[in-house]
Amino acid sequence: MDIATIIGLVGGTILIVLSIVTGGNVLVFINIPGLLIVVGGTIASCFIKFSMADVINSVRVTMKAFMVKINPPDEIMEKMVSIAKVAKERGLMALESEKPDDEFAAKAFQFLADGFDEEQIKELLKKDINLTIQRHSTGQKVFKGMGASAPAFGMIGTLIGLVQMLANMANPQDIGPAMAVALLTTLYGALIANLVCLPLADKLALRSQQELETKNLILDAALGIARGLSGMVFTETLKIHLSPKDRLKVVPKAKSGGAA
Repeated sequence: MDIATIIGLVGGTILIVLSIVTGGNVLVFINIPGLLIVVGGTIASCFIKFSMADVINSVRVTMKAFMVKINPPDEIMEKMVSIAKVAKERGLMALESEKPDDEFAAKAFQFLADGFDEEQIKELLKKDINLTIQRHSTGQKVFKGMGASAPAFGMIGTLIGLVQMLANMANPQDIGPAMAVALLTTLYGALIANLVCLPLADKLALRSQQELETKNLILDAALGIARGLSGMVFTETLKIHLSPKDRLKVVPKAKSGGAA
């Protein structure tokens, strides 16, 4: 579970609630018609912009912002070097016994064990990567779209409230409370956009980039195993996916382990 996402959402919500509670009457900030306009309008526009399948899939993709834990690249590289050594010593058929947690890596090892040639492995895994990026991109667009729509519907709710207020100005004492209610929808739209939708879209973009880097590392490892690269060449091929700091971590281990 990604603690940073939880801390951001919960922490931001708590700070806003505390600022409201310490500032006066909490009930002043609750307006059901305003919530219906902003939340309902945002969801409705989302279904207009995207298909039903895209909207539903975006909810599943969003779980990556909370639940998916991506292993550090240096750990993945060490695992790939170890598996390359197994393939070198015992043959590609031995990779059938490798059961990594990563579904993409498991697929790559199965292709190697089944005797797929280098071009077939590259084509299939590249297609998998491209389709994954496309799904993630759609999920990001859904939340960015919601982030753009929420403030707009907040303004629409404010305009509706102002029209209702101006149509009933017989009692000047009611103008202040009516104005406050009208402005609440703008507040709702800004909060939904800037505390939930847009941050989640950015987190999904980050997760997608991290997953892309991981899959490219695994792809290069699978191609290196298919080519029968020697230990040093194999290690150097994968090191390009690491930051300079991470390269210093894996070099001593790769040498001492005598990777194939």
